[in-house]
Amino acid sequence: MANEGFEEFVEIVRRLRRECPWDREQTHASIRHSLIEETYEVVEAIDRGDLVELKRELGDLLLHVVFHSAIAEQTKEFTLDEVIRAVSEKLVRRHPHVFGEVKVDSSDQVRHNWEKSKLLEGRDSIIDGVPKELPALLRAHRLQDKASKVGFDWEKKEDAWKKVEEEMVELHRALEQGDSQQVEGEFGDLLFALVNYSRFIEVNPENALRQTAEKFSERFRYIEKKLRETGKDIHSSTLEEMDRYWEEAKTKL
Repeated sequence: MANEGFEEFVEIVRRLRRECPWDREQTHASIRHSLIEETYEVVEAIDRGDLVELKRELGDLLLHVVFHSAIAEQTKEFTLDEVIRAVSEKLVRRHPHVFGEVKVDSSDQVRHNWEKSKLLEGRDSIIDGVPKELPALLRAHRLQDKASKVGFDWEKKEDAWKKVEEEMVELHRALEQGDSQQVEGEFGDLLFALVNYSRFIEVNPENALRQTAEKFSERFRYIEKKLRETGKDIHSSTLEEMDRYWEEAKTKL
């Protein structure tokens, strides 16, 4: 039944591509932004723990995979079958401990073998495959993680923290000199060092900052709500008033 349902779904997408004026006009590039948007909606459903919404959003994401393949089939670039076959072969190839004779004792060994297999597939660098389009914190985390797999890393978390302190000093020095371009560069170095330290304390920086941003959003909305209840507008409120409700929000949210 699952296979029949998938085939029916694929045929629906192919028909839309043939017969719908809007769908016929689309290219890989024109729906690129929608693919990114749908991916974030999947992540948001996961973060909320909303499995009903996750089911819907995974369907939307699958639509993009099939639709891109339908576009490629019309232009003779590749087919959906080739997409599925390629990823199946890759999964088997990168899991020799499951489909072969390789023995592993830990997930770290699995990840190490995974990175080695990527290089054997023709990649030039261990850090190839980290998209430039990733959010900056996540990309920094992935680059550092990949480099660490070949030993390019601090030995202890204390050493990683010393680098954070070193970058803070350099940022302050750049601020004193008043060079805006240098300040931006040093601020980036500080963020990069903090992301590096996050690996040693097993914190995903992207998730951590997302949670903090959401917490800030909820508390700021609380300030706006309380001000409205008192008949005040946030644009004419004082910092003292807002700070009072902020502290109140911290005890509730």
